[in-house]
Amino acid sequence: MEIRKINLPFKIKTPVLALGSQVKNTLCFAHTSLAYLSPVHQDLGELKSFLDFKRDAKGFLKKNPRLIACDLHQDYQSTKFGQGLTSQGLQLKLIQHHHAHIASCMADNGLKNQKVIGVAFDGTGLGSEGKIWGAEFLICDYKDFYRAGHLKEVALIGGEKAILEPWRLVAAWRGFLAPQDKILKKIYQANLNCPLASSMGRLFDAAGSLILGKRNARFEAELAIELENIANSIYHLQPKVHSYNFKIERKEKAYILNPDAMFKEISADLKAGKNKAVIAYKFHLTIAKMIEQVCLRLKKESKLNKVALSGGVFQNKLLLSLAQGLLCEKGFLVFKHRNISCNDSGISLGQAVIAGF
Repeated sequence: MEIRKINLPFKIKTPVLALGSQVKNTLCFAHTSLAYLSPVHQDLGELKSFLDFKRDAKGFLKKNPRLIACDLHQDYQSTKFGQGLTSQGLQLKLIQHHHAHIASCMADNGLKNQKVIGVAFDGTGLGSEGKIWGAEFLICDYKDFYRAGHLKEVALIGGEKAILEPWRLVAAWRGFLAPQDKILKKIYQANLNCPLASSMGRLFDAAGSLILGKRNARFEAELAIELENIANSIYHLQPKVHSYNFKIERKEKAYILNPDAMFKEISADLKAGKNKAVIAYKFHLTIAKMIEQVCLRLKKESKLNKVALSGGVFQNKLLLSLAQGLLCEKGFLVFKHRNISCNDSGISLGQAVIAGF
């Protein structure tokens, strides 16, 4: 297998093997001041990917790790594999998904242990309390984290069906307003496979479905990618537009982003026949503004000035550029990934440095 060698910002005394995520999986072996990253295994739910994963894991196990790090999610094949290794006397550490995202960004930037404001935006990852997370503001270092803010939760009606049928997400965000939403409303009221999620990836899916007028997607994030593309078509014009409105609410020592007003204003713009490229751009600007505003509040409370951006949503170059620009204007020092991807292929590095710190 083709191994990538990564220099670490601190020394890991106990050799660690981190087993990564379920999709875009990588493994990472870390010891002393070096980490070794495996190739990507696309989906451990597919036989070939899982066999490749097992082959690479066996190769790393020859390096005699003493710690095994894996995701909190008990249904991940990587986590199940890690649990099986405990019979060999290896210690298992479970690492929260979004903490691993931010730690990977910190390590990728050579940061020693110091607290940062971590912004982790992705599709889904299991939270500490067992709920679905995916739009997280963390105050964290390599050792620990706490959840300082997140997107308002919304029901994924039909569970994973909502990923490829984002019209379900639109219905949930808009409060089942349309006549065709009646059946979904009954499903929601009966709580039939309607897990709550605070996912930025799913918010992008919903916005893409609404703005583009498409009910379904052929693959995960298809409409989000299309939305970015049409917004980019006017980015070079530097349109003088304002973001949509949104609320930031305070609940149980965390800031909650409420985008209800944004969806109402997007619907009004669509009804008025406004340019969809401008609407898409305003949506991206709004998400960037959300990041800026929550980070400003956290900076005031924590006195922290460093922001680390990670998670698959930040593969969206327009959002990354807008968010970085707004944060830098407010005096933040912004860290984004440099050598490894912000998506789940970087999770194993984050797991390794957290477990080994």
